[in-house]
This record gives sequence, structure tokens and C-alpha cells, in this order.
Amino acid sequence: MMKSMKHLVGWLLVVVQFALMAALFLLPRREASSESAMIGGALIVLSVLLGVLAFRSLGTALTPTPVPMKGAGLRTSGIYRSMRHPIYLSVLLFVFGYVIAVGSWGAVGVAASLVLFFVLKSRWEGQLLAAAHPGAWETWAQKTGAFGPAMRRHR
Repeated sequence: MMKSMKHLVGWLLVVVQFALMAALFLLPRREASSESAMIGGALIVLSVLLGVLAFRSLGTALTPTPVPMKGAGLRTSGIYRSMRHPIYLSVLLFVFGYVIAVGSWGAVGVAASLVLFFVLKSRWEGQLLAAAHPGAWETWAQKTGAFGPAMRRHR
């Protein structure tokens, strides 16, 4: 895929992501019970902390699109030692926290759409990273889970 086409697709994905998030917040809300507000709030706080760790770990390689920055190098330290897509997980934890706290059934549908969206987006980003960092990305991906620590079976 040509460089400009990758960037166009990257920005389209950003627009879709924000459109889904906007839809989530524009849907009717229900009044939160104290239990759902506490659980949802805890997930939102966790999501913010995870997001800060991910942003700090990326440093100058941080970009709004999934297209890797030229010359930035593959980030495999910090939170990226444990997972390949902590920012996506951070957004999903925020969404789940919001849905648990005040979401409606429509919000559950949007949240499910966001899960599918991030799975597909992460696969495309993985292809871009594999092309930008041949060998290194494959080695890292084999030992690192996409949205959390890789679960290994003991033999």
C-alpha cells in the first residue's frame, strides 16, 4: 500500500473511532446505581492510568494514527513489554467503565462495535509494524499478547 494511502486509511480509522465514541456518549443514559458507578468509575480510572503508561512508553513514537512513524523504532519496553496495544485496551476499558456506570443497551452495542473495530485495527497495525520492523515485530508478537499479557500453556 502506498505511503499516502496508508496515512489516509489511518486517519479514516481515527475518524471512525471518534464517531463510535461520540455515538456512545450521545445515546440515552440511565441513572447509575452506586455499585455500577463505583465499578464503572474504577475501570475508567484504570483506563486513564494505562493510557498514561502507554503514552509515556511510546514517547516520541506516539502518533494519532496506527501508521508507524518513520525511524521511531519498535517500542517493546515499559507497558509494551506486556502487551502490543495498551492504548486500545485503555480506550476499551474506558468504554466498558462508561457502559457499566450509565450505559444503555444501545451503548452495549456500540461497545461491542468498538471491540471489533480495535481487533481489526490492531491487525492492520500489526501488518504495518511487521513491514516496518521485519523480524523484530514477529519475535515481539510471539511473546507478547495483543491486549494483555500473553497466556502461555505450561507443558
